[in-house]
Amino acid sequence: MNSDQFEGKWKQLKGTVKQRWGKLTDDDLTALSGKKDELVGKLQERYGITREQAQREADEWAAATNSDLDATTRGAAGTHAGTAAGNKF
Repeated sequence: MNSDQFEGKWKQLKGTVKQRWGKLTDDDLTALSGKKDELVGKLQERYGITREQAQREADEWAAATNSDLDATTRGAAGTHAGTAAGNKF
């Protein structure tokens, strides 16, 4: 998912971000406004991880979430592989 797609789908994604990274506050999510670079920075700050680790985790989450959104958009029924709850974190 590129940055433009990320920003465009932010309202849909906020809930999954909160589920995945519970240390992020509602104020954090509002301030991020769908900017992936800012999400990476917040993850680094809140979880005390390196920028590279935060980037990798954000990328993994975005790829899994994008797959879920694509499947939903295509009208796929049933289970979705790679849901945010199923990812390690």
